[in-house]
Amino acid sequence: MQRRVRRRRKLRIGKLISQFQQNEITEYYIYRQLASSIKNPHNRQIINKIAEEELAHYNFWKKLTKKEIGANHIKKWLYYFIAKFFGLTFGIKLMEKGEESAQILYKEIVQEIPEAKKIIRQEEEHENRILSLINERFLSYVSSIILGLNDALVELTGALAGYTFAFANPTLIAVAALITGLAASLSMAVSEYLSIKTEDNKNQNPLYAAFYTGTTYLSTVIILVLPYFFIKNIYLDLTISLSLAIIIILIFNYYLSVVRDVSFKKRFVEMAFLSLSISFISFIFGFLIRRFLKIEV
Repeated sequence: MQRRVRRRRKLRIGKLISQFQQNEITEYYIYRQLASSIKNPHNRQIINKIAEEELAHYNFWKKLTKKEIGANHIKKWLYYFIAKFFGLTFGIKLMEKGEESAQILYKEIVQEIPEAKKIIRQEEEHENRILSLINERFLSYVSSIILGLNDALVELTGALAGYTFAFANPTLIAVAALITGLAASLSMAVSEYLSIKTEDNKNQNPLYAAFYTGTTYLSTVIILVLPYFFIKNIYLDLTISLSLAIIIILIFNYYLSVVRDVSFKKRFVEMAFLSLSISFISFIFGFLIRRFLKIEV
């Protein structure tokens, strides 16, 4: 019985080592691909350093399995494109998060292979030690993006709800919302420009900050208004717009939770609650305005 248990444990450990070996070579190729496409010499050097560490880990496991194991090409290209489209920090942190569950398995292997402690320590240090050195301009302006997104979601969902009951005409609602959104996005961009310039923030360029705030605001407005141009049922339009707002909040807060290590649930619930609450209040105002001013469009 004990011999059978030991054999099963040995097989399990063998499978885990092979899995780790494949993960290391896959991540080696991901980092090498990323490094070759990075223009910033500082960031390229850091990513190449990570790649070399991953290759060293692969060779460690290879000595135990005594065989070559190829990379997982689906994972390799998936994380490469995620990092390219959504940012280097997001892509790497997302990949490192996928390794968190492996830490428990690593510790199980240490009982059989004490030398693996070094690998575990290096894997745990990767994110904090390496990512803190990466300079990614986009992340310097996350606060500007948050400002534009928050304001657009709260103000436009509220405006759309109010316009929906006040005007009851999808085209008129869409045009009014677009005009409101365009004016507000320009106002927000100018305000952010003046704010950054006044603070004399050396880490942020006022023009870039204004661009990110205004563009984020206007992009959100366009997405929320689109249903009113294609669907004639204003209540269905409002429902779709609010659903789109929730989806935007969901995606953005997940992104933020990864790159900034903040609570996804707390921020998502807070933003969704504010947007929907303002929409409900504005809808009531729209109803009262239409009823008492007897607006018919």
